[in-house]
Amino acid sequence: MDKKIVLASSSPRRIELLKQIGLTFEVVPADIEEEVFKDLTPQELVERLAKEKVLNASLKVKNSIVVGADTVVVLEGKILGKPKSKEEALNMLLLLSGKWHKVFSGVAVMDSDNKQLFSDVEETKVKFRRISTEEAMKYVETGEPMDKAGAYAIQGKGAVFIEKIEGCYYNVVGLPIYRLVKLLKKFNIYIF
Repeated sequence: MDKKIVLASSSPRRIELLKQIGLTFEVVPADIEEEVFKDLTPQELVERLAKEKVLNASLKVKNSIVVGADTVVVLEGKILGKPKSKEEALNMLLLLSGKWHKVFSGVAVMDSDNKQLFSDVEETKVKFRRISTEEAMKYVETGEPMDKAGAYAIQGKGAVFIEKIEGCYYNVVGLPIYRLVKLLKKFNIYIF
């Protein structure tokens, strides 16, 4: 019997990306505390959180290949998470204005039965154009930045702030497809 694929996330962006590449899957959100691992580098943090998510979700399912991911935005060594207020979102956008930053995503894939787990990390560089306080305020008022790491959505209205990108676009959306497909192959899951 084939194993089902489970996404350990309720992120609309991750769900959409898995649908885009034609995967059939179930959503079983992980229930983990994301603030626990403060002493890690951004790369270590996203990989650890992706692993924690698949470990947690795998306890809720059987006969499944569980996919988990975590994404952070890093500016000058500081992690910019999801803004907790409109003011914080505005401040993040103004910090990013005119600068390069990095987006890191950890991806983990695990067999719920034998607990075999593989993970990887993707890094993408993103350059924001200079934005005015008024532009940033209007963007915050759309509500789009509120559940996004770094307070912007490259696949949404936030696209207007992006001057350049070096690396995987899908990583910035929240799920590096290339890395995921490479990991799925280890479980004999192929898109084509």
